[in-house]
Amino acid sequence: MGEVLKSLFTLLFILMAGPAFASSGGGSAIQDLTGSVLGILALVIFVGAYSLVIMEEQLHLRKSKPVLLAAGVIWVLVALAYKHIDPMLPHEAIKHNLLEYAELLLFLLAAMTYINAMEERNVFQALRSWLVSRGFSLRVIFWLTGILAFLISPIADNLTTALLMGAVVMAVGGSNQKFVVMACVNVVVGANAGGAFSPFGDITTLMVWQKGMVDFSEFFVLFLPSLVNWFIPAFIMNFMISKEKPQAIDEMVSMRFGAKRIMVLFLATIVTAVSFHNFLHLPPAAGMMLGLGYLGVFSYYIKKKEHASIMADSPLNMTGEHCQPGFDLFRKIARAEWDTLLFFYGVILCVGGLGQFGYLAMASQAMYTGLGPFQANVLVGVLSAIVDNIPVMFAVLTMEPHMSHGHWLLVTLTAGVGGSMLSIGSAAGVALMGTARGVYTFGRHLKFTPIIALGYVASIAVHMLINSSHFH
Repeated sequence: MGEVLKSLFTLLFILMAGPAFASSGGGSAIQDLTGSVLGILALVIFVGAYSLVIMEEQLHLRKSKPVLLAAGVIWVLVALAYKHIDPMLPHEAIKHNLLEYAELLLFLLAAMTYINAMEERNVFQALRSWLVSRGFSLRVIFWLTGILAFLISPIADNLTTALLMGAVVMAVGGSNQKFVVMACVNVVVGANAGGAFSPFGDITTLMVWQKGMVDFSEFFVLFLPSLVNWFIPAFIMNFMISKEKPQAIDEMVSMRFGAKRIMVLFLATIVTAVSFHNFLHLPPAAGMMLGLGYLGVFSYYIKKKEHASIMADSPLNMTGEHCQPGFDLFRKIARAEWDTLLFFYGVILCVGGLGQFGYLAMASQAMYTGLGPFQANVLVGVLSAIVDNIPVMFAVLTMEPHMSHGHWLLVTLTAGVGGSMLSIGSAAGVALMGTARGVYTFGRHLKFTPIIALGYVASIAVHMLINSSHFH
């Protein structure tokens, strides 16, 4: 039944998902080709590719592969469809898509490299060992992992945060499956909620910020709604958690040389990216790449201090072959989540290609004119729990519906936290299903969906109440 529902909602999203840019240069309007053979074929290809993405865990097929293939084929169909209408329109449109992706890629590459560097310096392992060695009760661990998930994800990201806190939960919970399931649900909700009020916490918030729909400082008005989204389910589940005090695990890990300075450099990189955007009116990705330069220089210092041999930069260093001992920046870059980064490319190009067939106008009319912005933005959150918040949010951003600033903040919130309602709705949930395989499952998460949905509704109500001045 769950697979049928996913398929139905995927089809619903496809009918509503729009494309890349309503005006793609050259002054030519996008044609309504939604009923053409090529347009329908492009739609079918995307449905097929995204169905394979949904079944990634069952097929063991990396999610980037089907969407990369679909993206290329869809743009071939776009070029053929416009061959006798305006041959230059697809060329200009795909350049806009590639620019969108390039900014996202460079931003995330720098952020992922810092996360990998901190992991190699034992930053996260030290935090984990401190938590599991304290001898806290299960209830205290439940609250600590939830709070930390909420507070770490705005700076790191929800996936890394969920994996870190999930490791703590499984180390402490052991064979207590009931605790592990509830604590994993709490971590997923906390990580997604924490990521919703920061441009760095989730891919969707990053896209909203880079698109200029919401300023950096304005994200923080979503702090209280995001907190409510996490706290209500956590408070209800708290009464189901035992006060049992498991035996402390004697595990101590120390941070390696330079760890604290790398954390400082990461914060400096964030400040640089924000300053590039706010004061210099340059893309945040350029600031992040400057920050990657900070880490590059410091990595040389670490290697000198650790007496590692220094080799000249070469392509071999990029692939991780013949790696020299010690801290190597290029090994951190190579360990970035390339499957995820290429998946983003496929999604952006697929959705952008579908847009050239006219699905943007259809989606905008159906959602934001037919339903109205409030209902449409609430629906975006529900869809993001079933499909994935990245293509859903990219579709909304490229539709650019005319709505108040408060509604742009609302869709940022709903797309960020809506994925918590199902375990497949966010990278955090999917990652924990993999690490806690057989314990934290789709079905066990589904049992808590009603109370997570209660938090979802409450967060929307709080946003509408406290941020009412943004709706005008």
